[in-house]
Amino acid sequence: MSSKHLTTLENVVHRDEDLILNDGVSLKSRIWLPTKKGKWPALLMRQPYRRQIASTVTYAHPSWFASHGFLVVIQDVRGQGDSEGEFLGFSQEASDTSETHEWVRNLPECNGLLGTYGFSYQGLTQLTAKPETPPPNCLAPAMTGLNESDHWSSEGGAFWWHINLSWGLQLAAQKARRIGNKAQWHEIRESLENGAYLKEGPLLLEKYDPDGMVNQWLIKANQNSNTLKVHKPLRTWLKQPMLLIGGWWDPHLNGILDIYQKSLESGGDPELHIGPATHLQWWNGTQRVLLEFFKKYLHKSNNFNFVHPKQLLWNISSKEWESYNPQKKSLPKWGLNSSGLACQDTSNGVLRPNSKSFGFEVLVHDPWRAVPSVGGHLSPDPGLIDRSELDKRPDVATFTSAPLSKNLRIEGKPILEIEAYSDRDSFDLCVALSIVNKKKSKVIQLSTGLIRIIEENKITDSKTRKIKLQPLLAEFKKGTSIRISIAGSAWPAIGINPGDRRQNCSAVSPDFLVTTIYLKISQSIFYFSPLI
Repeated sequence: MSSKHLTTLENVVHRDEDLILNDGVSLKSRIWLPTKKGKWPALLMRQPYRRQIASTVTYAHPSWFASHGFLVVIQDVRGQGDSEGEFLGFSQEASDTSETHEWVRNLPECNGLLGTYGFSYQGLTQLTAKPETPPPNCLAPAMTGLNESDHWSSEGGAFWWHINLSWGLQLAAQKARRIGNKAQWHEIRESLENGAYLKEGPLLLEKYDPDGMVNQWLIKANQNSNTLKVHKPLRTWLKQPMLLIGGWWDPHLNGILDIYQKSLESGGDPELHIGPATHLQWWNGTQRVLLEFFKKYLHKSNNFNFVHPKQLLWNISSKEWESYNPQKKSLPKWGLNSSGLACQDTSNGVLRPNSKSFGFEVLVHDPWRAVPSVGGHLSPDPGLIDRSELDKRPDVATFTSAPLSKNLRIEGKPILEIEAYSDRDSFDLCVALSIVNKKKSKVIQLSTGLIRIIEENKITDSKTRKIKLQPLLAEFKKGTSIRISIAGSAWPAIGINPGDRRQNCSAVSPDFLVTTIYLKISQSIFYFSPLI
């Protein structure tokens, strides 16, 4: 069933239309198309945030794509917006995606060609389908991932606190709106506006959306379980033309790189763009890249020239785009040196290229004044940031190189291996990589990473801990220095570690324990693994 056309622009109209699935559930879509008669290739986005919004927080309005000769379909997924049924998250999407693709291709104005687009949840809906489903002609997933544990809910074993609580409560508020419970909606909204969600979020999720994805992820995290689903796209889909969009400060970047690798392994030839973006703030030019991609594979014009390289990465330091060419020259490995004062004196801890590590360091994590998360890919204010004041805290250990004698290009995934133990049965290691300018007046944080260690008894045995940081491409200029910073918390990117495995990580509580973390610097190394 459809409503009549409504004009939105001089050359574009839109209408709403229903798809009745095999199980009787009706999914509502809004369709934009040119006023000119003809059959058009379709662009499809399946999303849970109401079709009228159409992900315009990051994408151009559907009417813009329609004005360039596309039939654009934005669908409310099952149980969201005006679609019927119960919203069950990712688990519902494979079957609904398959039926939707067949329906779109058979719309009277569609010429049978289909491309998909969307980011985050809308990115994963492009990659799930029932076996034997014909693939779309091209796909453009952005800022998404396949592994619900590593790409959606946690890092290094620590639950994404701020990000997932705020997202889970957004979905819970949408649920309250659907059932007409305004009191619930206002309670959730107020907690997000005043910051109370950082403490009350788990209680609100359990109260208003106990079976929701995010609450189930949190339950699994509290059980120290790593049994979340890993979605497996059909091989035939991974071989199709694919444009992957990621951001250096997006939490799903490793998910995009994983999809890129899986596409290559399946025989595909994916295009990859990683730019200066957080999850919601993208760079200028993204829409044109998308349009050119869809024109290439859906308009199939012989006169069309695709102007961008297949792999394009933004250099964080030079602020320029580079065609991705895997770095052949190996990077040095850095040793860490400290006499035990790397927490009290930012000049004490040292990074030395291609040298042995030596020394020790003791970190004290006090839950009352936990080290905050700043910038990076998991904090409330992601991106580049000057962390010079944070590094002066006596519960942050810093290790800084001598000024570089020449420019150093860094491309890949930073990794710190360090032996560590504690007087408690649980502790965190939170690491940042930064550039220190020539005057040592600014410490620009480029990448962050963390790991949560939980064991049965007090962790008195020293073991090597591997902390993987967010991938990056940057150039350290001659005269600047490299710095590694280590802390015992990153609040509210992750919940505060109570020091007691019997308690859940969360906002601070009077039962949380002061935790002493011992770093065996002599058994440490900092290095980079390949980006892809």
